[in-house]
Amino acid sequence: MLVIGVALLLAAAILAPLAVRSLRRWRGRRAADEVRPRSLAEQAGGEVAVSGVAVAGPQGAVESRLARSECVWHGHEVLRHYWSLTEDSGSGERVRVRACDSIADYGAADAFGIAGSAGAAQRTRSPVLVDPADAALSGADLCLQRVVGRPQRGVPAPADDLLPRVKGRISGLFRGETIEFEYREWVLRPGDPITVHGRVELRDGHPVLTAPPDGRLRIERRRDGVEQEGGGSRGAVDALLLSGSTVVSACTGVLLVVAGAV
Repeated sequence: MLVIGVALLLAAAILAPLAVRSLRRWRGRRAADEVRPRSLAEQAGGEVAVSGVAVAGPQGAVESRLARSECVWHGHEVLRHYWSLTEDSGSGERVRVRACDSIADYGAADAFGIAGSAGAAQRTRSPVLVDPADAALSGADLCLQRVVGRPQRGVPAPADDLLPRVKGRISGLFRGETIEFEYREWVLRPGDPITVHGRVELRDGHPVLTAPPDGRLRIERRRDGVEQEGGGSRGAVDALLLSGSTVVSACTGVLLVVAGAV
């Protein structure tokens, strides 16, 4: 019994650092999942991946420029479709092919928030902010897509109500004969599940997720939260198993050593 007890104590000594590390990792992941401003502030200067729901920023919910849809972030693009002349590889003749160029591309730069849940957003006066300036955003909802034929002299263009709302300068090489213009707009709405990959920066003592020095802020609009919830559950189970094994091994080892010595 003495030998078994010593072996169990050695096993507990080996498991203890692993259990402590697993607990710290789980607590850090849980704090990130719940989007706690204080916990994220402690990680200032580091890169994190934070999952939660999109909430309005300090300015409140905003309105998208083209579709007039309520959202926390919006972006739009204008494409010009045209006929381009190119040489046919078989016959050598010049033929017309359809092509398109982006002539306007805009993404809102107003900060919005991220909270662990819609309920947490209501309880938290100051959610963690996201600075979306020049962010790479994927999965946002396409709320508007409209194709408008080229303007005809003396005929009102159907796009007259959209063109004045385009943010920024319309520019590009206007090559070939214009066929039509295509307007597209994407939005993130309050409550949309998102994951933000970026760097934690403190502004007036409050954590803000920004672009890392050597890259761009990445914002992913998720379709469900299964993967994130599963990852947190696995971390909790791992931490619990390691901690329980350490305690059981240590207690059993002590009892066997005492019994063997007596």
